[in-house]
Amino acid sequence: MINRISGFAVPFMIASIIIAGLIKKVNIYSCFSQGVAEGLKTIINVFGSMLCIMVGISMFRVSGAMDILIKLLSPVAKLLRIPEEIVPFAIMRPVSGGGSLALCTDLFTQYGPDSYMGRLVSVIMGSTETTFYTIAVYFGSVGIKNISHSLKCALIADFVGIMVSVAVVSVFFS
Repeated sequence: MINRISGFAVPFMIASIIIAGLIKKVNIYSCFSQGVAEGLKTIINVFGSMLCIMVGISMFRVSGAMDILIKLLSPVAKLLRIPEEIVPFAIMRPVSGGGSLALCTDLFTQYGPDSYMGRLVSVIMGSTETTFYTIAVYFGSVGIKNISHSLKCALIADFVGIMVSVAVVSVFFS
């Protein structure tokens, strides 16, 4: 049933947009072209920030800095009752969506998606954000340079999301 509905969703949306444009007597092609041009401008504005983030993430991982950070944070994580298997994921999550998804998949493969670890990583994934990517894209697109307060607040929110995830999953699935 849902497959049938989803098969009609995109054609329905396209037809609805075209019909609405015809009813309102809007030049649909002109609006589409204008939207594409604005999208390209946004891509150009964001590209520099995105490139810096991508290079920084790669340097962080390849240099071994992430491994050092994991070793330093493991005792703190143990004190906070965060399983040590989650620490690399918790570090990667604010930095890279793709990297954190790969670590999530590894945990699913190792422990299973319905295990405590699988549920915990799933809840953390949904409760946190790829903070550096999001700040780079959104702040870069509007040209904001001073991100210090936003970054601090976002990282605190990620930490709170991780801690609450550990507490909730421990209560409901232990």
